[in-house]
Amino acid sequence: MKKISVLLIEDDLSLNTLTTLELKRRGYEVCSARSGEEGCRKIENNPQIVVTDLKLGDIDGMEVLRRVKKYDPRIEVIVVTGHGSINNAVDAIKAGAFDYLTKPVDPEELEITLEKALEHQELVAEVETLRSNVRDKYSLKGIVYASAKIQRVLELVSKVAKTEATVLILGESGTGKELIARAIHEQSARRHGSFVAVNCGALPEGLLESELFGHVKGSFTSADRNKRGLFEEASEGTLFLDEISETTPALQVKLLRALQEGEIRRVGDNHPIKVSGRLVAASNKNLEDLVAAGKFRDDLYYRLKVFPIEIPPLRERPEDILPLAEHFLRKAQKKMSAAAQRFSPEATQALKAYSWPGNVRELEHTVERMLILAPQTEIRLEDVPAEIRIIRKSVTEPKIKRSRLKSRQDR
Repeated sequence: MKKISVLLIEDDLSLNTLTTLELKRRGYEVCSARSGEEGCRKIENNPQIVVTDLKLGDIDGMEVLRRVKKYDPRIEVIVVTGHGSINNAVDAIKAGAFDYLTKPVDPEELEITLEKALEHQELVAEVETLRSNVRDKYSLKGIVYASAKIQRVLELVSKVAKTEATVLILGESGTGKELIARAIHEQSARRHGSFVAVNCGALPEGLLESELFGHVKGSFTSADRNKRGLFEEASEGTLFLDEISETTPALQVKLLRALQEGEIRRVGDNHPIKVSGRLVAASNKNLEDLVAAGKFRDDLYYRLKVFPIEIPPLRERPEDILPLAEHFLRKAQKKMSAAAQRFSPEATQALKAYSWPGNVRELEHTVERMLILAPQTEIRLEDVPAEIRIIRKSVTEPKIKRSRLKSRQDR
């Protein structure tokens, strides 16, 4: 196992020597320095953890801390101080130090603190990896497509993500509206904030209002405490309102106010709360038709339609079917540890001939189903759902008949 590397900065020769020997005895890889400047030069050796005295002969430990964090914020710093300098140690914690120890330093306490610092460092690295995976998944490079139509959609995403404009995503169910909304968030300056999504059609009006705007204790029977709404949760990030066409006229008025004034009121409260989250909305219905029918407020519609993006259904971009199917196959293989690794030519033709009324979502679920059914390394035509095989048959049969007719004419 690789040893944990520690840079020890201590200007007292005896303490430096004793601590170095003790750490090496306990299995650490130690590089020591007897001044702040020397220690700062040795940061280039990329230690995992720096242990520095606050009182040094040249520059102090606070300056060492600043230089370490400037060089690499991931390096954890533990400061060591005398009893009379506790306030300085607290200041060091505020400036980014992991922890502080008081002299004389107990070797057991130092080792425990080093282990905790390493655990924290690994946890931070893991969180950053997860964030990076999320960014990759919802980055423009992570979206699977082959069609010019989706290329155009992604060009629009790339442009609007750099702004604070409200976005309205339109498209049939299953086309990937939330995926596009997340891509906008992850490409924006708000990507470090929360992406908060809610399906407006999945909740009754009263519950949806409470979810969006929050409520105060006692505002209704089960309100036993104050609750922040999703507008507040997304104040530094993005709020995604899916199926916004399902909201009632009364709720639409409150949404309009939140957009125009940048403030909300919790249910049961008269005090306005400022919110600054970015709003991305989506609908699988034609909002213009709903406005004409008096079922959706025109002022809210035009406030949402600052930057519309329409996602074409899968049947209008058949060149995306096979790349998506192969992507979902690889994804499902990892989840299920299944044997099938490819589609047979006949299965491929069947998938491409189908119109996919449920769009990308239906395709993904169909691939998972076929993978479960496929006993071998190849998904065959007989593994394809019957309704899709029937479509393929109706497409191919006329060609067979025409071929036979031509053969008779030639005779």
